[in-house]
Parts: sequence; C-alpha cells; structure tokens
Amino acid sequence: MKLKQADLAKIRKAMEKTLDHKRYEHTLGVAYTASCLAMCHDENVKSAELAGLLHDCAKCLDNSKKMKICKKHNIHVNIENKNPFLLHAKVGSFLAMEQYGVRDKDIINAILNHTTGRPGMTKLEKIIYIADYIEPNRKHAPNLTEIRKLAFIDLDQALMRILEDTLSYLETLKSDIDPMTQKTYNYYKEVKQQ
Repeated sequence: MKLKQADLAKIRKAMEKTLDHKRYEHTLGVAYTASCLAMCHDENVKSAELAGLLHDCAKCLDNSKKMKICKKHNIHVNIENKNPFLLHAKVGSFLAMEQYGVRDKDIINAILNHTTGRPGMTKLEKIIYIADYIEPNRKHAPNLTEIRKLAFIDLDQALMRILEDTLSYLETLKSDIDPMTQKTYNYYKEVKQQ
C-alpha cells in the first residue's frame, strides 16, 4: 500500500470522529512521535505515522463490542477475558485491515503488539510501542524523561526500560500480567546479555 498524504488525512479525520477527545490527542501524539522516531532510526515515516494513527482505533469501543468482534472473527482471547479493556490492540489490528484497508503486515503487527510487545519485534513495532509510552501528552510514567531521550539513541534500550517499568508497575498493583509482556521482557533481556 503506497501511502499518500490524503490517505493519512482521511484516517486522521476518521480517528477524530471515532475517538474521544483525550484519546484523539494521544493518538496524534503517538503518530507524531512515531514519525520522529522513524526519521531518527531510518524507518518508513508514513508507515510509522499510519500505525500511530491507528494504534488505538478500537480503544473507545465498549468492552462488549470488542468481545463480540473477537468471537465473530475468531480472534484469540486469553487474559483479556478478565479485562476486555486490553483487547483494543487485537481488535484494532483487525479494524485496521477490515475497516481502513491496511495490508502492510508490519503496520498491522505494530498495532497488534503496541501494548505487550513480542519477542523479535521489527523496528516499526518497537517504534509504535515506544511512541505510545513517550508521546508528549503522557505525563505519569516512571523514568519518562530518561526514556524519551533514550528512544532517540537506542530503541532496544528504551524498549527494555519500558518493559521493566511496566512489569514493575503491574506487580505493585498486583495486577494480572499478559504473558506476552513477560515473554517480551525475557526475550530482550536475553538478547541484551548476549
């Protein structure tokens, strides 16, 4: 899919209609940050912008609608049964294909994995995962200033810091941890030690 500015403008307008104001502002922040990271790390800027615009396209759907989409289209649900709020990445990647016509596998995977990560992420997947965490509207995340600087120097180190902080935060809440987040952390910890 050859992206044109007009396509991105249409999707931006669709997101403005679909998302609440706060989520839309976050989405613009992620698209902007992803574009900047893509320029810095020699990744396709338009792909990063598109993935950033669509990463939360299912976030404002109510939980029952997300569950219905998953059942209807055989989208695997695991920990999300307890917390359907977490389904937005899986449902979002589906909507990106079905509703917005995205066919680029890397963009779809970047949307799909932006909350948990996965072992062996592509550069674009890392960019969207990181951009979601560091975008300018984000205010309350541990080590945010340091991670923002690190993201423009070393994607892998920024990714590890986010994973560490996320797991630590979830443990203090005594919250369920998606097994993929733990697998992602273990994978990159091992890679770092090699």
